[in-house]
Amino acid sequence: MNNEEQLQHWLEHTQALIGELVEDGTNEEVHHTIEHHFASTDFNLLEQAAITAFKMGYEVEEPEEAELESGEKVFAFDISTEQALDVEIIFDETKKMLELAKLTKVDYDGWGTYFEE
Repeated sequence: MNNEEQLQHWLEHTQALIGELVEDGTNEEVHHTIEHHFASTDFNLLEQAAITAFKMGYEVEEPEEAELESGEKVFAFDISTEQALDVEIIFDETKKMLELAKLTKVDYDGWGTYFEE
């Protein structure tokens, strides 16, 4: 996927996820914890990405090891932020996360959040 296709994909993801949360009745008045997911099969690259993110001021979760359905091992970490449930704000943040992933040569695997009462 080229850069424009990636941006379009994540914009659609952001719109759909926020729409589903609102439809399900999440509290739009409170900030939501947004977890941006990063992954790599190379632990050293992932660790460097986490350090870079930390130095940029982001709240970085501890890297974890996971196994894909194919049996391949992958390493992952999350960056957590607190944001209003707003497409423009979260998509702007997503663009920054994509840039970070490209800069550090790891994969950006999207974002998620939780339903808020």
